[in-house]
Amino acid sequence: MIEPALEAPASAGGVRTVGPRGPLTGPLSPDAPDPLALLDLFGDGFVRDPYPWLDTLRAQAPVHHDPRTGLWLISRHRDIRRVLLDPAAFRPDNAQQAVTRLPMAVLRVLARAGFQLPPALANNGAPSHSGLRRVVTRFFNAQRIAAAVPVIERIAGELIAATRAHIDAHGESDLFAAFAQVLPCRVLMELLGIEDVDPATLIRWSDASLELFWGRPTPDRQLELAELVGEFHQWLSATVRAGAAAPESFVGALARHRLPDGTPLDPRTAVSACFFVFIAGQSTTGQLIATVLRRALADPVPWPDLAQRAGLAEAWVEEVLRREPPVTTWRRVTARRVELGGAELPAGAELLLMLQGSGSDPEVFAEPERMCPYRPDIRHHLAFGAGRHRCPGASLARTEAAVALRAAARGLPEVRPAEGDGQQPMLGLLSFRAPLRVTVVGK
Repeated sequence: MIEPALEAPASAGGVRTVGPRGPLTGPLSPDAPDPLALLDLFGDGFVRDPYPWLDTLRAQAPVHHDPRTGLWLISRHRDIRRVLLDPAAFRPDNAQQAVTRLPMAVLRVLARAGFQLPPALANNGAPSHSGLRRVVTRFFNAQRIAAAVPVIERIAGELIAATRAHIDAHGESDLFAAFAQVLPCRVLMELLGIEDVDPATLIRWSDASLELFWGRPTPDRQLELAELVGEFHQWLSATVRAGAAAPESFVGALARHRLPDGTPLDPRTAVSACFFVFIAGQSTTGQLIATVLRRALADPVPWPDLAQRAGLAEAWVEEVLRREPPVTTWRRVTARRVELGGAELPAGAELLLMLQGSGSDPEVFAEPERMCPYRPDIRHHLAFGAGRHRCPGASLARTEAAVALRAAARGLPEVRPAEGDGQQPMLGLLSFRAPLRVTVVGK
């Protein structure tokens, strides 16, 4: 269940850091300033350029306590992979808790909407997880993804044609709002058979959910977001409880699913599964597409080549996933006292796995700061996680991003980034990062 954030543990007058030699506690000495003392995971400096911070964490403090959030930051690839592959010692229970405390007024808004999300997928460490995961993976298996390619290409072609017309009329366009954000939403709606809501509404609901539970909004903003999240939950509940879903649809598959004890899946858990499949299936994929477009447009390789050279779009997508994934972090909690990265952590320690930083670990990737499609070790990244909680929609996200990149390069061969595009606003949530605009101009 998504829950209010807990108060961050108070630091002992400074930053607690655990490196290979163990914890360092107490006030920071003026003679030995901690380079991580100013780290703010929501700050503009970190959001715009997290790599110097991530490099420092990996090199100097691979297990670091962040006093602002109360989380232990885990930054080395080998430590993150170990955590992901050991769900018994590192449980997923806190994966979807609200990062910022939800005040009572916000909780009342959610309660009036009947908002309740019991553990289903990413935060489910119970025996029911494996069966629910099979429902999702069967729905997004290789055969279904291959069959979906013509759908993705058709929708991408329609959106790019509209973008082309806008550029011809106005000289520029935002590829995030006009293309990257809309494509995965429309694809998901067709794949899941959703017809009673428009894409703009579904995007607004999904984005509000991410900001409310993974952001640092003000109390007034939390109230606005809670209204939208409540609407989203009510629509999902009505869709699941209506009992009118086609048997071959995702909701129909959840209705047929049986738990380990043979009982049907209760509607609340089905709603919880849908809630995060809908968000992951469109918001995070849209963020990936936006980042891929932005990076490929800025590269010296000729933009039209992406539509002409076989496999180049796929290689670009994979390299962006390594270096700049849309899901930048994920959370775990220790089930017992455990050693990690040379440090002893108590039971109940809340961990933040720095997935984005793991993709730049020089122990795994040579020259990690270079964008280098076709690098031989590319599939070693952890952008989709690992183990039993690895993202079941990874193949769909990869396919959509590659199709989107080819379609944009083919349909907009002469566009270039607008001046100052590198300073466009960024989405900077605890676990999600992407450009909020990708402005291009015609030549």
